[in-house]
Amino acid sequence: MRRTAFASFSLLALSHISCAQTPPPAPATPATPPPPCQEEAYKQFDFWLGDWSVSTPDGTYAGTNKITSEEGGCLVLERWTSASGGTGQSYNFYNPATEKWRQLWVGFGVLIDYEGGLTESGSMKLAGTITDVSTSQTADFTGEWTPNEDGSVTQHFEQYDAETDTWNAWFTGRYTRILPQLAGDD
Repeated sequence: MRRTAFASFSLLALSHISCAQTPPPAPATPATPPPPCQEEAYKQFDFWLGDWSVSTPDGTYAGTNKITSEEGGCLVLERWTSASGGTGQSYNFYNPATEKWRQLWVGFGVLIDYEGGLTESGSMKLAGTITDVSTSQTADFTGEWTPNEDGSVTQHFEQYDAETDTWNAWFTGRYTRILPQLAGDD
């Protein structure tokens, strides 16, 4: 009878040891959140992305503009160089709290801060202020970027003149994509 008690004890001990050596189940892996800024609203200004040659309505070369998507699609960065060598940059971003696009432009002597969104026709329209850095004077300002059927983009800026109570064209430009040169092209 002793032997039976010992055998039962041994089987109980072995089953306990066997369970102790089985690794516990792996903890559930938390779901990886989707990357930020991938929703459709963040892509509304993508028609402006690219390397561009910019001209005035009469065809005069005005400069180049490089527009890139940065920070995982959360930022549209503009790098402007005018025909005379002047430069400027803008940060463009969709703010989910306001559900509006905002652009902060900094160029030599000029700051522009405005916001808005897509119009019913598909253009991006922003409204805010322009500030002359040297005088600290501000004026109401609008910018509109319209994608054209041929792949170009028309950019139109207007500044409000409080003395005459009129909106005046500040700059109008046609953006034409700069195509990359192929190897062997001269």
